Amino acid sequence: MNRSLEQIKKPIDEALNAFEGHFRKAMESQVPLLDKITFYLVKRKGKQVRPMFVFLSAKVCGDISEATFSAASMIELLHTATLVHDDVVDDSLQRRSFFSINALWKNKIAVLVGDYLLSQGMLLAVKNKEYLLLEIVSQAVKSMSEGELLQIEKARRLDIAESVYYDIIRQKTASLIASACSAGAASVTPDPEVVEKMRLFGEYIGMAFQIRDDLMDFGADDIGKPLGIDIKEKKMTLPLIYALAQCENAAKRSILSLIRNHSENPEKVKEVVRFVHQSGGLQYAETQMKTFQQKAFDILHTFPASDARNSLEDLVNFVTERKK
Repeated sequence: MNRSLEQIKKPIDEALNAFEGHFRKAMESQVPLLDKITFYLVKRKGKQVRPMFVFLSAKVCGDISEATFSAASMIELLHTATLVHDDVVDDSLQRRSFFSINALWKNKIAVLVGDYLLSQGMLLAVKNKEYLLLEIVSQAVKSMSEGELLQIEKARRLDIAESVYYDIIRQKTASLIASACSAGAASVTPDPEVVEKMRLFGEYIGMAFQIRDDLMDFGADDIGKPLGIDIKEKKMTLPLIYALAQCENAAKRSILSLIRNHSENPEKVKEVVRFVHQSGGLQYAETQMKTFQQKAFDILHTFPASDARNSLEDLVNFVTERKK
């Protein structure tokens, strides 16, 4: 039976409670408007999954240190900054049932807030002379930006190869979880092999996590995000890519035409969803997700058994088997 998030947190409860103060301090500013906005961001924080990956990865590799708190703060600052920027890019007015920063304070302020959060993360590393953590997080920023731009570039063509899709999600989504796990490891051990192992572990989780998200768009569960959102946004996801690769050219052209020209029509979107269901796209994506999940477990099981390792395994299950 899957454990709840509260049970998974047990080995790092103390660290997570202390982290709240560290994170709030990392966001502080002398500018009243900025302080007001960052207070709003802290107040509506999510499940803290990424800091959990940092602390559990650190505990699997050694003893949580002051550097681990810096690593977790840097990852959470980066994650928050990307969410703020994403809401501007997507013109989104809500996130987790709260108003987004751009909805309340407009785009210009939201972009500047995102920039501020990124710079605070970098400064935190420099102040503490944590140069390896700085390199890990900077690489994640680079990868995420490249992944987004690659997706935008390929979206114009619609018809993309499965290998390109993996490149996009590796950079866009998996790089952040990879950086959380490698930063956690790097905060407690200088061993580059261990840090790289945890980076790869995180990357595989990130790949599985994104494929799970893709599946939810096709109604793979009773609950989740609204059906066909990715199709409306003309995003090429794994179930659709696989389904298109299995059909004749005429059918392929017809489906691509629906996505290209009728993505705002709910009936046409349902037609694409039915096509993916009938072509085995969901089963294929589910298999690929489980393959990445298993690769992550194979790496994790090379570390000694512990409560932290058990919790990290359960956290992988939590993010890859979530319903929303």
